Amino acid sequence: MFVGHACLAFAIAAVGADRLGWSRERSLQVAVLAGLFATLPDVDVVYGLSGLVAPAAGAGPIPVESFWDAGNRVHRGVTHALPVAAVVTAAAWLVGRSESVARATGAAAFAALVPVVVAVSGGLAGAVTAVFVVCAGGLVELARRRDVSPRVLASAAFVGLFTHPFGDLLTGEPPALLYPFDLTLIAERVVLSADPTLHLLGAFGVELATVWLALAAYFRVTGKRPAAHVDRRAVLGVAYAGAALALPAPTLEVSYQFVFSVLAVGFVGVAPPSLDRLRTWRAGVTALAAVSLAVVAYAAVYLVAG
Repeated sequence: MFVGHACLAFAIAAVGADRLGWSRERSLQVAVLAGLFATLPDVDVVYGLSGLVAPAAGAGPIPVESFWDAGNRVHRGVTHALPVAAVVTAAAWLVGRSESVARATGAAAFAALVPVVVAVSGGLAGAVTAVFVVCAGGLVELARRRDVSPRVLASAAFVGLFTHPFGDLLTGEPPALLYPFDLTLIAERVVLSADPTLHLLGAFGVELATVWLALAAYFRVTGKRPAAHVDRRAVLGVAYAGAALALPAPTLEVSYQFVFSVLAVGFVGVAPPSLDRLRTWRAGVTALAAVSLAVVAYAAVYLVAG
């Protein structure tokens, strides 16, 4: 759901700002910022690099498995917590203000997160929090240098940080939504199907839906028509249906072959390959349409053959 987090936040922020009557420029500004903030909680996977440096610490000799085994020790913890999101949103708003006292208070709120987490959860969680705080502070500073108003900055942080953890409910363990409080808001992940392959296909479909939603929001704000950017070659994605018979049935635990191969179908959007074509909306929307048709076709054959 890495891409989905950013796309969902972008769509919500863009449509919300547009409905409030904000200008196109400011609507897109808050939407892009919201998408960036929505990616921040996943910086906690940085610890997974230790699994690549020292595979013995991971689940096995496969680098990807080692990375996730190490990263999951701290993943979806403090950086995904709603109380932490509230602190970061308030701090971003304060730092974005022009008054020196407000900015100092916001900076202090950012800095205070690290020792608090160290006291509650130890040094590893504190180190991950430090990376999270540095990234959040960097994003706030970037926004300030571009003269983003405190209102837009806080709105973006709120949408991005508060939507992110709920996008993780379809995969893996649910985030620690109420950290540092010893309370469980959601104990189990949302299961779309008892069949693990259908669950994966459903989760992947949700991911694709968020991308389409972001595109629709962008075209709504800019007044463009998405249908005008889809090339008919997108129907070639249907040919991926044969993969349901050729590849092992994917699950959340073993999904790499399916994910990488189905995403490769998106290259029909840039065929014949060229930098000029790659930069066009037509290539991107056609690629997305091809991948979407590929997933639908794969699911149809899986249901029939299974």
